[in-house]
Amino acid sequence: MSSRAIPVPAGGLVVSCQAPEASPIGQAPVMAAMARAAEAGGAVGLRANGAADVAAIAAVTDLPIIGITKAGRRTGVYITPTFTGAEQVVRAGAAMVAVDGTARARPAGPTLAELIEAIHARLGVPVMADCDSMPSAEHAAGAGADLLATTLAGYTGARAATATATARPEPAGPDLDLLAAMCAGFDLPVVAEGRYRTPAHVNAAFDAGAHAVVVGTAITDPFTLTRSFAAATPRGGAA
Repeated sequence: MSSRAIPVPAGGLVVSCQAPEASPIGQAPVMAAMARAAEAGGAVGLRANGAADVAAIAAVTDLPIIGITKAGRRTGVYITPTFTGAEQVVRAGAAMVAVDGTARARPAGPTLAELIEAIHARLGVPVMADCDSMPSAEHAAGAGADLLATTLAGYTGARAATATATARPEPAGPDLDLLAAMCAGFDLPVVAEGRYRTPAHVNAAFDAGAHAVVVGTAITDPFTLTRSFAAATPRGGAA
């Protein structure tokens, strides 16, 4: 069990204030407004990408922010792969950093253990490892992560039942089996994240033992949500 204080309270909802690259709402002032709305709705924490968004959000709310910096291609290690990215979001106001916690090859930057050690020693904040499987969680726990998360389950091919290869559709719902296994298998807080789209999903996550639940698209991504609804219309989402 990590001795570092976890800034996100147990039993609460974290809202991920991010937008796809193609979305017109992907601007720091909009993310800050979303964060304020999430706080007013009862969120206990926020997740944000990049120093600009983190700084804009930190300026309008005191909720703890899980900061990330996306770098590289989504098919590889792209969630905060370097210390520089971690430092940028912490200096901007993040209370915690999330990093890719898998054992996948890291063509550039430090090993996971080296990255976590540097964040602890030089930035003084806890680290959440975004995992995709039980072996990934074991790797991240051994590397010194303070929290584990199911963020990458179903996106890397590591989970046979929910794996998403390039030609396969994204899994429909969260990987609750992995969440339950991680909660039972590690003496670390486990955060549920990845396709939590309904209140029922959130309830199921806490029943499985989650420390907190992160919800993103279902709350803060009107671009993706509108596209999914429009695809069901006779026009099929045509402009």
